[in-house]
Amino acid sequence: MIGRLNHVAIAVPDLEAAADQYRTALGANVGAPQDEPDHGVTVIFIELPNTKIELLYPLGEDSPINGFLEKNPSGGIHHVCYEVEDIIAARDHLKETGARVLGSGEPKIGAHGKPVLFLHPKDFNGCLVELEQV
Repeated sequence: MIGRLNHVAIAVPDLEAAADQYRTALGANVGAPQDEPDHGVTVIFIELPNTKIELLYPLGEDSPINGFLEKNPSGGIHHVCYEVEDIIAARDHLKETGARVLGSGEPKIGAHGKPVLFLHPKDFNGCLVELEQV
């Protein structure tokens, strides 16, 4: 059901410093900051030959990233995102297997302009999983 790894998301306490580190130290192709109000984050994508890194920074006081950074002040891996061809079929299959879909269970539009869902980390070995329809 899952396809390729779309990205690994890293929550960071300083978005510009993290972007500069990837740009300068690693020579990566770093995108521009992008506010995602529906998800409470500002993101920057780092383009790699085989996938992407998504830097996450809180957008507002209600951002879910605030709690993560309180527990992990230096930042850290927040989630992994896998591609799926049909997000509704994937959601329905996962629910049948006992996996919990976060939020309302209905896809939201993600940072790439495509439907996304998040799966409860307790159902996936402590890892928050994002699914993105391609």
